[in-house]
Amino acid sequence: MKFSEFIWMNGELVPWQNATVHVMSHALHYGTSVFEGIRSYATPGGAAIFRLEAHLKRLFDSAKVYRMNVSYSLDELRDACFLAVAKNKLTSSYIRPLIFRGFSSIGVVPPLNAPVEVAVAAFEIDAYLGREGMENGIDACVSSWHRTNSSTNPILAKAGGHYLNAFLIGAEARQHGYGEGISVSTTGLVAEGAAENVFVIRNGKIFTPPLAAAILGGITRDSVVHLARDLGYEVIEENLPRELLYTCDELFMTGTAAEVTPIRSVDRLPVADGKPGPITKAIQSAFFGLFDGSTTDRYGWLDDVPQNLYP
Repeated sequence: MKFSEFIWMNGELVPWQNATVHVMSHALHYGTSVFEGIRSYATPGGAAIFRLEAHLKRLFDSAKVYRMNVSYSLDELRDACFLAVAKNKLTSSYIRPLIFRGFSSIGVVPPLNAPVEVAVAAFEIDAYLGREGMENGIDACVSSWHRTNSSTNPILAKAGGHYLNAFLIGAEARQHGYGEGISVSTTGLVAEGAAENVFVIRNGKIFTPPLAAAILGGITRDSVVHLARDLGYEVIEENLPRELLYTCDELFMTGTAAEVTPIRSVDRLPVADGKPGPITKAIQSAFFGLFDGSTTDRYGWLDDVPQNLYP
């Protein structure tokens, strides 16, 4: 990751190194933060942000669930995202809007009067699961850590505290030599990766766990569902047993950071012949084609960063 020059914080651009919070901020101690991961891409017309409004709507939904009153509108945070990209002279970038509870009474776990702070950072990022993995697939494992569910946390909210579960799933996988971990529910059904949604392909049909399977409603997931159906594939959202990960024809993960990443093996068992399959490749091509113009942006998913904002 390459640091940028500025971060938008509480309504103004500040130098990266000055975008600090107090060590006694509530979010640091109790995980009271919500956030988004968003990407901008270099397109023939300049930098464009992918599905910006959908991400910001989810950000505000997450804040609502955690009783955070945000003093900025969705339009203001949209403008902040544009500024964070443009003022840092970026085209392709990762954008991180963050809403969190700052310093107040540290002794009170639910301090509903604690200040709510907002920041937006944008910076360069490489392929999250590796460039080689994007092309040839990654090796994944089923984690010993179960995915948390909505009886304990509001899973559809993208909250900082939830990622302790993701950390354990991903760290375990990497410590054992895998590229990523896949979680299952307490009943053994497939949930998601540490920070990605999962798609299984079998007999020409595409399967993915439903929202009720304790998954985050991924925006890249939703995009892939639309693109796959546009390509003529049947996409079925239903509960999936773990053993389908071993017996499927193709397998891939999606996410803002992961984009569309094939999985070539699970628990050292190869997926089919251990190479990305034709349906996965077709979906990858359709997804990345949105940014080079070879796939028509028929849903209006790309928001151009205004050129007049660049220095």
